[in-house]
Amino acid sequence: MLISPEQFFGFLAAAVLITASPGPDNLMVLGVGMSRGRARGIAFGLGCALGCLTHTVLATLGVSALIAASPAAFTALKVFGGLYLIWLGWGALRSKGGAHVAADGMPDESLAKLFGKGLFANSINPKVVLFFLSFLPQFVVAERGGVSWQTAQLGLIFTLQACVLFGLLGYFSGAIGKWINRSPRAGLWLDRIAGTIFVGLGVRLIVAR
Repeated sequence: MLISPEQFFGFLAAAVLITASPGPDNLMVLGVGMSRGRARGIAFGLGCALGCLTHTVLATLGVSALIAASPAAFTALKVFGGLYLIWLGWGALRSKGGAHVAADGMPDESLAKLFGKGLFANSINPKVVLFFLSFLPQFVVAERGGVSWQTAQLGLIFTLQACVLFGLLGYFSGAIGKWINRSPRAGLWLDRIAGTIFVGLGVRLIVAR
């Protein structure tokens, strides 16, 4: 069963805004693109994005196991996930901005090596695992059934939109990086938007018990 249009568009909007907000991954993509060229920026960005597939598998298996074990355990996961997202959102809302893209000037590496670096860095990041376990279940409608399939679809959507955004970041890395470095308030407002989304999703999840 495919997720509903409401699930799809609601999740996609939140995922795009969160992915576009200044963070370690997209700032590294911009840095690689600025220092080593757009092709290498795109390769590194696609690696980072596809690393999300690892977290999708873990989230799908984890959520499915909780549903099989106990609906109460799934509810507990969503509540704790909501609290975690509120904490992330509060941190973003309190941010003073100041995002800066650093061009590292390291020697050139092959496209394959940079792709592998991005893939590996994202795949083993425990913070991303925790984020996926907190974020994806909010858009799962258990009453519709097929919870694991819903989770997998959401993870795939997140991965695909990250591929598009990170690919664009790599391609336009020079212009975007310079704009962020010249306009610190741009990063500040992106943080505010992402923080509001995180807090709103967390509160919604906790209240809708």
